[in-house]
Amino acid sequence: MAIDLSHFTPLSSLGGGLLIGLAAILLIHFCGRIAGISGILSGLLSKPEGWRIAFLAGLIGSPLLYSLFFTLPEINVQTSWPMIIVAGLLVGVGTRLGSGCTSGHGVCGLSRFSKRSLVATLTFMVTGIVTATVVGFWLG
Repeated sequence: MAIDLSHFTPLSSLGGGLLIGLAAILLIHFCGRIAGISGILSGLLSKPEGWRIAFLAGLIGSPLLYSLFFTLPEINVQTSWPMIIVAGLLVGVGTRLGSGCTSGHGVCGLSRFSKRSLVATLTFMVTGIVTATVVGFWLG
């Protein structure tokens, strides 16, 4: 396995990670809530609250603000819309089964030393690695 050094951006990655951590800290400090996207979104659908709207607006608005100053990376999706929809539905089912998503368990749960989040995050990672390996083998 080789690292594509032309796309290796450790400083940008560090900055993004710091901003995600800061957002999680601010949300738990000011609202007493965990920054799990699936929980925030499902809560918004059942009980719209200002902080949920603001959080999701920030997720959507951040790339738009970024694009005013920098060029956004090119996104090239090489699959069909039905496959994207099925994948999205499977992710939704998985977050319900896992009682949360990767952001809730991986970022916030692990930082709180939650054993449940450790198991969930390890499960996410192992499943992702196995899936990528199997699909990569099948598709060449």
